[in-house]
Amino acid sequence: MPDQFTLMIIPNRKSGVKKISVPKIAVRNIFIGSIIVILVALFVVYDYASIKRDRAEMVRLRQQTTEQQQQLRELGLKIDEFSERMEELRQTDKKIRLLAYETNSSKKLPLSVGGSDKETKIKDLLGNDHAAIIDGMRKNIEKLKEEASERENSFNELIGFLREQKSILASTPSLWPVQGWVTSGFGTRRSPFGSGIEFHKGIDISARYGKAIIAPADGLVVKSGYEPMDGNSIRLEHGHGFSTAYLHLSKIAVKQGSRVKKGEIIGYVGDTGRSTGPHLHYSVFVNNVPVNPQKYLR
Repeated sequence: MPDQFTLMIIPNRKSGVKKISVPKIAVRNIFIGSIIVILVALFVVYDYASIKRDRAEMVRLRQQTTEQQQQLRELGLKIDEFSERMEELRQTDKKIRLLAYETNSSKKLPLSVGGSDKETKIKDLLGNDHAAIIDGMRKNIEKLKEEASERENSFNELIGFLREQKSILASTPSLWPVQGWVTSGFGTRRSPFGSGIEFHKGIDISARYGKAIIAPADGLVVKSGYEPMDGNSIRLEHGHGFSTAYLHLSKIAVKQGSRVKKGEIIGYVGDTGRSTGPHLHYSVFVNNVPVNPQKYLR
């Protein structure tokens, strides 16, 4: 086996053939060197591409971090804004309870409804690191959840209270059953049918014969008919212990067992039964005890 390679160069017809002898080991070294150069070049190109890619990724992450910081700031400010709104709702809750307590002290409605301790404002933490801001946001969100639950329970209690008050208001006989002059008040009086003192369980309202009589509150007709002393008479049950009676009617417009609405016509002024002239005897009972009707009339 030869130890060298011979290269023959034939330039043209006028020149002679040139021979170049290259040792075999030199050719091998040149080949190996070329491979190394190519590999190094490929590594340099790959490393440069990686650096460029990492730099682009770093720029993207920096931009993303800036955007996340801005979003974190905006979210923190929204949490502060929501906390202030919840505090306004708490104060409104207290005002409603105070108003309800003042207007109807017979109903035991607590004035205080609790409330979370004053939380740290997120805007005061914006100069700290992310961990402190996120921890403050987490704590405030937990407090807001508790506050929202308390407000929900409180508002449900207020709704129940107001519904009950609405029901009581609808049951309270507050309208005049007929417009006219009160000729005889509630309480002891001299009997119009002879000598002696008697207890008058209602008021007598003088009005034109046949004038319409209306229900002063929503109710159920529990009595509708004629009695020798009362004449044509009606009794309504309104709920919450209220009931009313109407005596000496000329005509009854409702049947026993029917329901009537506030302001609905139930009968007409008359002079039936034990009466001295056209009028309406009107009585109000609370738990079947007669009370002065004028206490409720407006």
